[in-house]
Amino acid sequence: MNPTASPAAASGTFALGAATPIHRLGLGAMRITGPGVWGPPADHEESIRVLRRAVELGVNFIDTADSYGPEVSENLIREALHPYDGITVATKGGFLRPGPGKWIVDGNPERLRRAAEASLRRLGVESLDLYQLHRIDERFPLEDQVGVLTELQEQGKVRHIGLSETTVDEVVAARNVAEIVSVQNLYNVTERKWEDVLEYCEREGIAFLPWYPIAVGKLAERDGPLGSVAVEVGATPVQVALAWLLKRSPVMVPIPGTGSVAHLEENLAAAHVELDDEQFHRIEEAL
Repeated sequence: MNPTASPAAASGTFALGAATPIHRLGLGAMRITGPGVWGPPADHEESIRVLRRAVELGVNFIDTADSYGPEVSENLIREALHPYDGITVATKGGFLRPGPGKWIVDGNPERLRRAAEASLRRLGVESLDLYQLHRIDERFPLEDQVGVLTELQEQGKVRHIGLSETTVDEVVAARNVAEIVSVQNLYNVTERKWEDVLEYCEREGIAFLPWYPIAVGKLAERDGPLGSVAVEVGATPVQVALAWLLKRSPVMVPIPGTGSVAHLEENLAAAHVELDDEQFHRIEEAL
């Protein structure tokens, strides 16, 4: 491990749409909200410190959504970081939030338009760096849901367009309507059902943003693959899990989230963890 280099910078870079370079280890801003991703955080100032400390450590890609809070995460990001000099802020639309822990998909194209414009106001920008369809709503044609994002892009209100929790076929269909620069699906060392989507993104040069990137379970036990490799490289199992993701693919952009500065620093230190091929495959073959 190299303790001197900027953690996020040490993770390498990826260019969204071949135009917007970001460090590959970013920050997910869901956990800076209250319990159940609802309401304000218990410690407002700690959430602000998390955001600012992340930038100090080289993070230049922050992922949020209008549904986080709802609205709370976007408001905190603006308070802590506006005017975002050198920082790419990605947000999402497509969920309604009736209460703590409750999520309802709503991809009504006109609501998506209003949601994007509301995110513009909350974040205090004229154009959203990356706007992602949080979920595809089966009640509306995919072409209409992505199409409204394309209209916003043509109006200069959105720079890049992304998807979340989608299949390869859905990504292909969406690319017939718009340039898709990112896909955000559940993926970690213990959950790899979207392997085909990751491989497609790698072939096509599309960023793959694994949400819930830290899930270690029994693999983190001392005699488990994450635990044993952690001892070998002088790191924590969480750091090894993130390092495994970074090594897995050059299009992988993990966005671990936290509401704690201490956990943030632990997560970002993963960029300095170097796994050799044997260690990587030992973890890969553990499932």
